[in-house]
Amino acid sequence: MAWWRFSRRAEEWREEAREHLGDARRFARPAIALLLYLLATMALGIYWSREPAQFSVAEAARRILPKQTEPFATGSATAATLFEVIATLLDKPGGFVSNDVAPPGVWLDNMPSWEYGVLTQARDLVKVLRESVSHSQLNAAGELVPVADDEALMRAEPRLNFSPDSWALPSSESQYRDAQDYLRDYLERLQGRSDKHAVFDASTSNLNFWLGRVTLRLGNLSQRLSACVRPQENPLLWPGAATTEIPLTPGGKIDDIFYEARGSTWALLHFLRAAEVDYAVPLAQNHALPLLHEVIRDLEQSQAPIYAPLILNGRGFGLLANHSLVMASYIARANTAVINLRNVLAQAQPAISLQPFMSPQSFLPMQPSMPAQLLASVQPPAPTQP
Repeated sequence: MAWWRFSRRAEEWREEAREHLGDARRFARPAIALLLYLLATMALGIYWSREPAQFSVAEAARRILPKQTEPFATGSATAATLFEVIATLLDKPGGFVSNDVAPPGVWLDNMPSWEYGVLTQARDLVKVLRESVSHSQLNAAGELVPVADDEALMRAEPRLNFSPDSWALPSSESQYRDAQDYLRDYLERLQGRSDKHAVFDASTSNLNFWLGRVTLRLGNLSQRLSACVRPQENPLLWPGAATTEIPLTPGGKIDDIFYEARGSTWALLHFLRAAEVDYAVPLAQNHALPLLHEVIRDLEQSQAPIYAPLILNGRGFGLLANHSLVMASYIARANTAVINLRNVLAQAQPAISLQPFMSPQSFLPMQPSMPAQLLASVQPPAPTQP
């Protein structure tokens, strides 16, 4: 009897709902279409959030200049790697998503942070190329002669520093592709394809100047990653160290800083592999290759696959891991190796590359948001007499 009364009451509710809402079947198709759209955009967003794979620095120059038959000039590896890093930024699945205004790109936050980390390293490198590396060359008497700013690099730098949030008029992608075109021009002139030959001074002082910017970036990232926990819980800090400069990272920003560090170290890893090729002579003369290999190994470990669905922020030896502290430890180790490398280079005599040209076979793989006052403290080296 109770079941019969409940069924009758349910039927009355159904009739009342039908009177107020009409036939529910007319809402079925839009609801199903909306659900399928949300599922499709979620799947596409997950696919777009996958980090790009590493590419071969040895093949970068050959891909850009496929018809090159003569030996590659010193500097080709660095210029081609910078070109390929920007190409990866723009042509990866989903393209450049930092300026997207429609789903799923507008919903993503990890990939835009990764892109910002890559852009930061690319901007630093092109700035060093313009300010220092392309500024000096040897004349016929073997004397070091300063030259004017390279016009292509002067045009590439402001375009790489364009805002990543611009969707149109002009779009960020168009500015970065223009920077690629100027880098291609610089690369072609390094090969002597123009009357106006480009300069790449592979000296110890220029390498040390760039590494100075690298160590500032790595130190900044390491501190921001470590700020995910309270200072007394941070194993990377010495007891009694000053901890009031960097506030505790809000929970919603932990994954953003983590992926910015992933992007920054991904780009830096490729640039250091290129530096191993272009600065082979001064590195070998100063016995600094083992230190460079140590930096590269630490950065490779920072690019290990992430199997957790979320960036975790565990405590101590608890049940959950702390991905930010793991990343900070790798970056801190790499930064220490960079500082040691700079000390070795600083103690050495300035070395001008004695190998102005390299064959394609020499491109071999390796064996077995900063404070403005810090950036201003790193000045380009003055031209020195070899």
